[in-house]
Amino acid sequence: MDQAHWEHFQHQADVGVRGIGTSMAEAFEQAALALTAVVTDPRRVQPRQAVELDCRAPDPELLLVDWLNGLIYEMATRRLLFSRFRVDLRGETLQGTAWGEPLDPRRHRPAVEVKGATYTELAVRQRDDGCWVAQCVVDV
Repeated sequence: MDQAHWEHFQHQADVGVRGIGTSMAEAFEQAALALTAVVTDPRRVQPRQAVELDCRAPDPELLLVDWLNGLIYEMATRRLLFSRFRVDLRGETLQGTAWGEPLDPRRHRPAVEVKGATYTELAVRQRDDGCWVAQCVVDV
C-alpha cells in the first residue's frame, strides 16, 4: 500500500487537491494538507493552535467539500494557516481538528488565497490497492 500523501493536479485556472491514505479519514487529512500547500509550504506552518470543526453531510463527497470549506472559512476569518489535521469519520459526521498558527506573510509567503472547495472532479473512493483517495478542485 502507498504511504499517506497529498498531491495537486491541474484544472484550468484552479487547483486540484488530492489526499491519499490508508483510511478515508487519513485521505481527508491529506487533502487538507494539500489545501494548505496551495497557499504555502506546510513545513513553514507551526501547529501551535487547535481549531475544532464539525461537519455533517449525506455522503463522503459532500463531507469532503464541507470539511475543506470549513478549513477555508477558518483560514479566512481567523487568518490562520494549518499544518496538522485529525479527522474522525462516523457515518454522516466528521469531527476534525486542525492545528496551525496565525499567518505571517514574511515567513509563510502565501502564494494565493483559496476561495472555496468545489464539486469539480469531486471524488472519495477506495482504490484496488486498498488506499483511499479524497479529491476536488479548489477555486483560487
